[in-house]
Amino acid sequence: MTTPSPQDAAAAVLLSAGAAETVTGSCHLLRIGDARILVDCGMFQGPPQLERRNREPFPFGPAEVHAVLLTHAHLDHVGRLPKLIADGFEGPVLAAPGTRTIAEIILRDAAKIAREDRARALRKARRAGREGDVEPLPYEEQDVDRALDAMRTVSFGDTVDVVGLKVRFHPAGHVIGSAWLEIDDGEGTIIASGDLGNRESILHPPPDGPKRARAVLCEATYADRTHRSREATRAELREVLAEAAEAGGRVLIPTFALERTQTVLYEIARLQRSGEIPELPVFLDSPMATRMTAVYQEHVGRFRPEVRELVDAGIDPFAPPRFETTVSSDESRALNDLDEPAIVLAGSGMMTGGRIVHHLKHHIWKPETHLIVVGYQASGTLGRALVDGAQRVRLVGDEIAVRGRIHTIGGLSAHADRDDLTAWLADSGDASVHLVHGEPDVLASFRDHLRQRGWSAEVAKDGVASELRIER
Repeated sequence: MTTPSPQDAAAAVLLSAGAAETVTGSCHLLRIGDARILVDCGMFQGPPQLERRNREPFPFGPAEVHAVLLTHAHLDHVGRLPKLIADGFEGPVLAAPGTRTIAEIILRDAAKIAREDRARALRKARRAGREGDVEPLPYEEQDVDRALDAMRTVSFGDTVDVVGLKVRFHPAGHVIGSAWLEIDDGEGTIIASGDLGNRESILHPPPDGPKRARAVLCEATYADRTHRSREATRAELREVLAEAAEAGGRVLIPTFALERTQTVLYEIARLQRSGEIPELPVFLDSPMATRMTAVYQEHVGRFRPEVRELVDAGIDPFAPPRFETTVSSDESRALNDLDEPAIVLAGSGMMTGGRIVHHLKHHIWKPETHLIVVGYQASGTLGRALVDGAQRVRLVGDEIAVRGRIHTIGGLSAHADRDDLTAWLADSGDASVHLVHGEPDVLASFRDHLRQRGWSAEVAKDGVASELRIER
């Protein structure tokens, strides 16, 4: 790896190797003068055609990258970091406080799942005499170790020198450790949003926006809609949980282990403590989400004041009155034998695997079951099929009728909506805006929305290098 020469302020090129015209696999190479800076290195998640991309070579030389800047530790932002290491990257990985702890949980879990999946595929292939058809792992456990060893924590607001560039991390309000990035070459700034938080978040304070910039790399996950207000979302969840308790069946809530689990637990606990909903038993059926909740308990100082006040009063904000965690597989299976109404939170958030699939198989065919969808459901996933009204689905090898009630509560999203994103960009001046991390129709809609309001906005193209237009 070579050291870059002094920066040429007019030369700035973006190459997106993920989360371009899709919402997953965030990976964006910035060439600023001679510097090569990678913003995130995430895994593709969703249908098989997307996940196959996790094994493909990067469209740049990993050894030529000088540093990685992580916006946060969701799998679709850090999941290919070990592969980057295995393919030759040797530089530092910089991130905000809390990110390394979460990344270790995420990356080790992903590596474990990859090993288990390959072992199953190999057993099946051996029975057919086709062992050679099974692909090797994209990286080894030692590459996870090396990725974690490369991580350096940067406090919010501090300025660090990264190969001649001045970099600052600012709170993004999305998850613990989430940040948007300010990259200054001495002539102006380039901004990378990462994933921005919902201003109506129940847990996180809203992020401040960037000041005048030359160019902005901006996410657009929910840029075609507006979320309900915090109070309206709380009222909606209260009504659904009260209705489900009255029905007397199982309440299933597929949750992402990071942030969504903690938000839902916080709100259920608040509603039960206040007597607004019955004190049904609540089970967190996810070892990873249990570990993430412990991380959230360690970082309560970053939450909204009302959350911090509970902690000061000696109340665990993430523990409803009748709360249990189920870690082992036996404990998880035993939940299906309960003969009383209960609320079960389980992964995965898009229902593409994990323990929630088994709970769905046992309960979604029952009319008294309530499925509460609280997260983004990508096209091609089981979650999207259920939200779109599928009458029958295939679960763990069986075809299952969908008779339970399905509710979508979008206001619990950890992502900014169209109004949040527009407000965040408000003070960026005449920066050129490059849109990533969204479905194609959403990206096009937000591009047009921004253009109508005077911004120069473009949709980043996957694998296509484009010059970041410099505004003066």
